[in-house]
Amino acid sequence: MTLVKRLSLRFVSSLGSVAIDLCDSIGLFLLFIVETVRAALSRAPNLYRLLAQVNAVGVSSFSIIFLTGLFTGMVFAVQSYVGFQRVGGEQYIGSVVALGLIRELGPVLTGLMVTGRAGSAITAELGSMRVTEQIDALVTLRINPLHYLVVPRIMAGVITLPCLALFSMAIGIVGGYTVCVHVLGLSPEDYVTSVRSFVELRDICGGIFKAGVFGLILTTIASYKGMQAHGGARGVGIATTQSVVLSSVTILVVDYLLTQIMERL
Repeated sequence: MTLVKRLSLRFVSSLGSVAIDLCDSIGLFLLFIVETVRAALSRAPNLYRLLAQVNAVGVSSFSIIFLTGLFTGMVFAVQSYVGFQRVGGEQYIGSVVALGLIRELGPVLTGLMVTGRAGSAITAELGSMRVTEQIDALVTLRINPLHYLVVPRIMAGVITLPCLALFSMAIGIVGGYTVCVHVLGLSPEDYVTSVRSFVELRDICGGIFKAGVFGLILTTIASYKGMQAHGGARGVGIATTQSVVLSSVTILVVDYLLTQIMERL
């Protein structure tokens, strides 16, 4: 067998292994989603556990969302001023800042920040429970681990992400106003009028809907990676890293798809 044939066979074999592993991972993830939906529909989650996860995912992320939204709005206002000053359109800075935060930056940055803070914590917590056999103990006690552990976390993400994104939008617009009026010396009436003239209710609803989808994505992926963790502490660390990276990339891809769909609608 020539060298070219050997390399070709090795390449095809490697490609086949990657394809099989990818299909296997997708299949396991889809089965996880189906079982989670079934568990969620079987009965209502415990209210105490749901509120505890709302606090862990949403309330505990308040400070980082505040800082992210505030400084994003301030930086966005400065950069918009640099561009609009060249064409004499400073009166439109408010609309650009508001629309950018409401339609894109607010939901996306909120999803990414919560992924790094709460998504990693979900994976680490569930992964630790998996490798220490606590989840197996729940099964032994005839407790569905998906209903007990996963469903409250996913519901908390879907509930809290739109609220956090809405707060991020508002504080970002306030930050942009502060910079434009008190730093750049622009007219406050122009900023407020521009926001009122160009921002519509459908823009806000679209941003909130995106945030809810991102909350579903990050909590589902984080829970799946945590439930599938193995290999001790090192395995939990690997699962946490994979969870954050996969959730962040998925949020960016889904954001583009949702934007295209909303624009067509």
